[in-house]
Amino acid sequence: MNDDTIAAIATPPGQGAIALIRVSGEGAKSIAESVFSRSIETPRMQAFGRVKSAKSDDTIDEVLLTWFQSPHSYTGEDVIEISCHGGMLVTQKVLERILEAGARPAEAGEFSQRAFFNGKMDLTQAEAVMDLISAQTDLALKAAHEQLSGRLGNALTRLREELIGIVAHVEAYIDFPEEDIDPETGEALLSRIDVARKSVDQLIATADQGRILREGVRTVICGAPNVGKSSLLNVLLGFDRAIVSETAGTTRDTIEEVINLRGIPIRLIDTAGVRESNDLIEREGITRTQAQIAHAELVLEMVDVSESKSRSGSGEIAASIPAGTHHLRLLNKIDRGEHTDWRDVEGVRLSCLEETGMDSLTEAIFEKLGGPGANWGADLVAINARHKRCLNRASEDLGNARHRLASGESPEFVALDLRSALDAIGEVVGKTDVEEILGEIFSTFCIGK
Repeated sequence: MNDDTIAAIATPPGQGAIALIRVSGEGAKSIAESVFSRSIETPRMQAFGRVKSAKSDDTIDEVLLTWFQSPHSYTGEDVIEISCHGGMLVTQKVLERILEAGARPAEAGEFSQRAFFNGKMDLTQAEAVMDLISAQTDLALKAAHEQLSGRLGNALTRLREELIGIVAHVEAYIDFPEEDIDPETGEALLSRIDVARKSVDQLIATADQGRILREGVRTVICGAPNVGKSSLLNVLLGFDRAIVSETAGTTRDTIEEVINLRGIPIRLIDTAGVRESNDLIEREGITRTQAQIAHAELVLEMVDVSESKSRSGSGEIAASIPAGTHHLRLLNKIDRGEHTDWRDVEGVRLSCLEETGMDSLTEAIFEKLGGPGANWGADLVAINARHKRCLNRASEDLGNARHRLASGESPEFVALDLRSALDAIGEVVGKTDVEEILGEIFSTFCIGK
């Protein structure tokens, strides 16, 4: 299939000023010349002309065409990019004309897949393309750029080279079995394995940050009715998304929106107030609230500090929060005065009505998500779930290799574990047989990328 010439609309569906159609493959230039009103002679120089109908000299559209000559293109093949007018019909007509001339429709992610096969990028960089497209915050964008620039791939390549050296050292003893691994050499190998495993574990530790940057933090706002949950959602969003009313039980279903908190995407979920109720619809809303809490990563429990603890419903929510879930208590309505029950209670004090205490809330959320030693600033590299699976295997294999070496087991077993770790790391960047994972990776891409 890589011998085919592929084509696709690379801009989002809909109406706009400009649309981009991309063609890649050995026949890209000849196909483009058969549909274009001018000859294509100079790479990387835009040419203005007409896309002609197949049956006559009628104009489908006036376009700008650019030829990127192999290997100096995104895919490493000859690539043609056509900028046409952005109407849905005219864009489709231009694409149909290119397909009539001999190209076939590209599959999801096929352009990036060809870039990988042609050595223009490793798998981590290919995955970063989709991270870049889907980034919702500045930090997510930065992490994607770091990975796209090859930072993660380069780190793993250096790690592979170090492991290859260790494997070569061990296998030298296999080739010459009469030469035992002396204590001094054995200690040096153990030290090198420890350093390699530490590097792997440091990358594994970034997985949670990577997941947060890509998916956002599932954050549930919960509490008794009328404590200010919907008001908080509206304040954090900066516009009125949820209905706010003095009538208890106004919110019957969950409402979800995403905000940018210092570069971290937060998926805010406003929920129905938790209380005893005979109303069937309200009870269903409360059931959904409890389900959201069960799957939350961060729970913002709101209470009304102008009321006593018994009237605010305090304690019911906290008891239902799963162990290990991040939890913040928000003490709302401080503008009305604070009841003595809350005098020594820790939490973030705020007023949604007056929009005070929001900076303290932001700081508290950031600290909860960051934890000790979290790095959300420079040198941000965050692995994804696939990388984590591979690196977990590599770390386990390196641990087994170290144990065997320290125990004086046969070098053959040590070498097997080291080679298994080497394969696992190579799988991350595509330096091993990874055919079975390519479909999974590139199927998540946009058509035309």
